[in-house]
Amino acid sequence: MRDAFVRELFKAAKSNSNIHLITGDLGFGVLTKFEASYPEQYTNAGVAEQNMTGLAAGLAMNGFKVFTYSIGNFSTLRCLEQIRNDVCYHGLDVTIISIGGGFSYGSLGYSHHATEDLSILRSLPGLSVYVPGCVWETAEITAHLLDKPGPKYLRLDKSGVQSTRVLDERFGFERLRLVPEAGAKSSSSLDVLIVAAGGILEEALTASSILRNKGLACRVMSAHSLKPFDTDGLLSSARRASAIFSLEENVIEGGLGSLVAEQLLEGGVWPKKFGRLGIRATSLTSLVGDQKYLRESHGLLGSQIAPKILGDLDLVGKHEKLPYVSPSHQAGI
Repeated sequence: MRDAFVRELFKAAKSNSNIHLITGDLGFGVLTKFEASYPEQYTNAGVAEQNMTGLAAGLAMNGFKVFTYSIGNFSTLRCLEQIRNDVCYHGLDVTIISIGGGFSYGSLGYSHHATEDLSILRSLPGLSVYVPGCVWETAEITAHLLDKPGPKYLRLDKSGVQSTRVLDERFGFERLRLVPEAGAKSSSSLDVLIVAAGGILEEALTASSILRNKGLACRVMSAHSLKPFDTDGLLSSARRASAIFSLEENVIEGGLGSLVAEQLLEGGVWPKKFGRLGIRATSLTSLVGDQKYLRESHGLLGSQIAPKILGDLDLVGKHEKLPYVSPSHQAGI
């Protein structure tokens, strides 16, 4: 994903001298070509992310289209005040690039785990939030961001499939995307809908395949844009699904799961079962390891997600305590 972003930015910088990339002493090798080709459009701010963001705001106030670039927490939480007060408050054309979303840098410890950024940044007024799930989505979103003004956040992942695109598929900007899946059949109803954000989309697709092999009609939607969010697209698909699960490599408090729940309730759609799959804040520990290991530790591998969903559906079937409530019956609620 990182390389797809850099390729698109490099191509755009050739014809747009107002593009300026600022790194927090990161990206050596990856950004070498950009620096060598466009030295006047590149700044290394050093390990000083708050200053990096302030510098970006100043450049944007003078007509530049600025991108800040660092590891997950460093380009976001370390300089949250500058993002809020300098960039968002003034509506500046600054795009915050976070590489290593979720557990991408898991072996470097909790300081490098970007696991709360979606919850926090989606709450900032005026800031758009994008979380591509594959290389193709990353390239398409980057091209979109190059044309879109205002404050933006792009969270990139070290994992994720190369491309989930099928032939002739066109990307819908800021629209939920029903991901093409081998063996998935078109149906007017679904047993399970999984809404996933970011590189963990690969685990959602694995889980979906397992569930279909169990005889369930299951599909996956990629929530590559959290803000703005495609509420109409969600509600349209949710009305066809008996059960809906969100999946994110982020704490479940305030993240994708909260967003999906908010939209469902406000839209008057109550599935038989709704579940949030992600990082439980109470389970955060000092564990270190690669991304797959940490996903497994939190029950976020596709092979773990599918049994979890099956178990939840079985409970609903046995106890029938979660009936679907149609909008017509909610008037008195």
